Amino acid sequence: MDMNLQKYLAFVKTVEYGSFTKAAEALSYSQSGVSRMISDLEQEWKVSLLERSKGGVRLTSDGMRLLPCAEELCRAFQKLETQVDSLNGLQTGLIRIGTFSSVATHWLPPIIKEFQKDCPNIDYELLLGDYAEIEEWVLRGRVDCGFLRLPAHPKLETIFLKQDQFMAVIPTDHPMADCEVFPVQALCDLPFMLLEKGARAEISGIFERFGLKPNVHFTTWDDYAIMSMVESGLGISVLPSLILKRIPYKILIKPLDVEVYRNIGVALRSRQTASPAVKRFLEYLNFRHQAEQG
Repeated sequence: MDMNLQKYLAFVKTVEYGSFTKAAEALSYSQSGVSRMISDLEQEWKVSLLERSKGGVRLTSDGMRLLPCAEELCRAFQKLETQVDSLNGLQTGLIRIGTFSSVATHWLPPIIKEFQKDCPNIDYELLLGDYAEIEEWVLRGRVDCGFLRLPAHPKLETIFLKQDQFMAVIPTDHPMADCEVFPVQALCDLPFMLLEKGARAEISGIFERFGLKPNVHFTTWDDYAIMSMVESGLGISVLPSLILKRIPYKILIKPLDVEVYRNIGVALRSRQTASPAVKRFLEYLNFRHQAEQG
């Protein structure tokens, strides 16, 4: 790789990870090597890119203006390498995927396992976040594609994959443990464990839709923390079906007496400009989904 591109990549990764040490680990460089490359850039460009402190590094105002250009150069070089590999029939490349925990835990492993049979030389980078973070990563080009709740940002291209139904999650000794269908109104009878983060109030939207006010005692974006709380008898919750597969907790899962679900899809900035590896992965993902639906 050209030395200047190495410096740009060191700059981009240091900002991404917030420290020279973590960026060095990701790039398989020494910490001093990464620090020196960024110092070289600052001398060449006659600007200060990063503010250094004991807590890590952060962008200066000049660094904020130059970062998008450096990110674009790194993406362009990566795309060039992938295209060259494709022309040589190597089918190599890197796919960067933004995802949330239930997809990463239950969906992606079997998909990647099957995809690797056709494309064994492709590498993967998974970033876990919430819907808003993943959408921002796709828009910025930090990831090639991201799993999201649809609808997504209008600037993104999306592929619908699955309707994921929400289910009531209750302790095994709940008074309604024997019911076949759990009444949505009964979600207000006990302390409620709320799966939520940021502005996209998914579960809260269900309560608003039916004019209900739950007794929220605990809020988190960690599905498994909620299951553990329910198992301990601290309350009840509503979780999507996808995360409720092969769970290690002694809890009961009941369908609600109303139909509530989320639409899951995969989003990217443009299928036309995506790398060959990403295009192939999306084709496989879509084909697998259609086969499961059929």
